[in-house]
Amino acid sequence: MGKMIEFNRPDGKTCPGYLATANYDADATLPGFVVIQEYWGLNDQIKKTADRLAEAGYRALVPDLYRGKVATAADEASYMMTNLNFPDAAEQDIRGAVQYLKQTSKKVAIGGFCMGGALTLLAATRVPEMDAGACFYGILPAEVIDPKTITLPLICHFANQDDWCTPAKVNELEAALKQSKSKFELYRYDAHHAFMNESRPEVYDAQSAKTAWERTIKFLDQALA
Repeated sequence: MGKMIEFNRPDGKTCPGYLATANYDADATLPGFVVIQEYWGLNDQIKKTADRLAEAGYRALVPDLYRGKVATAADEASYMMTNLNFPDAAEQDIRGAVQYLKQTSKKVAIGGFCMGGALTLLAATRVPEMDAGACFYGILPAEVIDPKTITLPLICHFANQDDWCTPAKVNELEAALKQSKSKFELYRYDAHHAFMNESRPEVYDAQSAKTAWERTIKFLDQALA
């Protein structure tokens, strides 16, 4: 279902990515979805997430922000995330992925998990071609992003047991979004951080994941119609 491709960044450099569509030729005009990885990298789990989006009727593209590196241990993943240039990732790799899909797709959403959720919010303020966003348990500090400036439709999912995106930080984000022009939906789940990741049984929550997925697809169907 998916294949590795290279696409151009706005600055003329290239970025590798995993493109998933149900049928490459027939699906060229379907809405697009740029999937942003967790801090592990472009691994099999995030590729499967893109495959699921393809099955749901989207052209899904995962930019390889780490350029082939994949972490297997949390400290290694944390190191790679810390060394990632977030503005470059948003304004070049992610924006380039949106521009690639927009060659044939009328509308394109961006969505991601953990680190990818944070980058989704950053992209919402830095990627003008973006039409909607789906943020899964990711937040950036106030000095990096002002959520009040977001104008596009947004759906956000957060876990109540999360020591990074704490309930207090989620409340702050929600308060800021209420002052924005964004038509947003924000949901909280009685689950742990990374509850969507089926490859991590210690945190995966099947019921919360199912609900969040169904809400997201419904949101996308409306936002990208």
